[in-house]
Amino acid sequence: MTTLVRGRCWAKAHPLAVDGALAAAVLVCMVIGSFVEPYRHDGGPSWGTRTPATLSVILMVLGATALIFRRRAPWLALAATSTVSVTDLVTGEYRGAVVMSAVVALYTVAATTNRPTTWRVGLITMAGLTGVAMVAGPLPWYAQENLGIFAWTGMAAAAGDAVRSRRAFVDAIRERAERAERTREEEARRRVAEERLRIARDLHDVVAHHIALVNVQAGVAAHVMDKRPDQAKEALSHVRDASRSALNELRATVGLLRQSGDPEAPTEPAPGLAHLDDLVDTFRHAGLPVEVTRGDAETELPAGADLAAYRIIQEALTNVQKHAGAGAKAEVSVVRVGPNIEVTVLDDGPGAGAEPRAVVEDNGGGHGLIGMRERVSALSGRCTAGPRYGGGFRVHAILPVTAKPVIPAEGGTTA
Repeated sequence: MTTLVRGRCWAKAHPLAVDGALAAAVLVCMVIGSFVEPYRHDGGPSWGTRTPATLSVILMVLGATALIFRRRAPWLALAATSTVSVTDLVTGEYRGAVVMSAVVALYTVAATTNRPTTWRVGLITMAGLTGVAMVAGPLPWYAQENLGIFAWTGMAAAAGDAVRSRRAFVDAIRERAERAERTREEEARRRVAEERLRIARDLHDVVAHHIALVNVQAGVAAHVMDKRPDQAKEALSHVRDASRSALNELRATVGLLRQSGDPEAPTEPAPGLAHLDDLVDTFRHAGLPVEVTRGDAETELPAGADLAAYRIIQEALTNVQKHAGAGAKAEVSVVRVGPNIEVTVLDDGPGAGAEPRAVVEDNGGGHGLIGMRERVSALSGRCTAGPRYGGGFRVHAILPVTAKPVIPAEGGTTA
């Protein structure tokens, strides 16, 4: 198998040498055939009963020489071999084998052109050579050699067309496979980019939320350390809990980036609305009053929508903690409305002492608000965020729910 592959590679690299060898083989066959009388009076072939004329030998050499250039100039090779074949048929005392060169040239043309052209050229060559042999040749028009010319030229055209069709079929399969490979690579790159964006949003949400809580509680501890040590200890306890939670979520998120063979990543499920009370409690311990209204009882959310709703509430409350100012209150509402879940976070903070959120976003910050919109857009939902009339800020997200809703036994609950 290796020798065969090497031979094919060498043939592709040296086409002129291959064509030269083919021309030599055809010349040998033509010369041998010219010495044979195919049909004697007793019905059998005989060797050496006839000798080709000098002109026939010259025509054989010219026809074989034309085949050397059959790949570079197939049409010229066909024209040359057809010309020497017609000359041999008209002038030869005996039927020579020069037509064999025209058969090979016709095969080459059929293998390198399209089917309609092959049919036209094939019919013209078949009819021309056969007609000349019948009308002007030395043998009777009904001789079997004349029918042999018709058959050999027809088979050459058909074989060339079959080879061309097979090559086109193989090329189409190869192109389709290459295109499929490129499509898979592009899809893989797109999925990698989406996953990186998702991980970046998760990291931002985790770090922004927990670091904001740590900052607030550390400030409280520093403020009351001397006068109220018990309250300072409680604040430091919240700092410890928030930092531990941040480390756990960071470990779970970064675990997705590990390569095969690395230690197994944590298997804790991603946070969702089932952990909303725990999330709200962290903000309440940090001094932010939060009211929660739930109208999604027993609604089963898809994993993506559940995580997005949790992260949106987390980011919105973090922004309230950072930007709303002292004395601000927040309201969280999660309500099932038809096929959607609507998440709303309101605050009444005037924003005193902190740069307004809309200004932060316009100045190139506000990655949290951008992350919210990207999360919701990825789920084919809608998200709006902006100042409220009369003061405060409002974040509203509509997330589609693919699961069938379950009618709750009672109305919404308020926590």
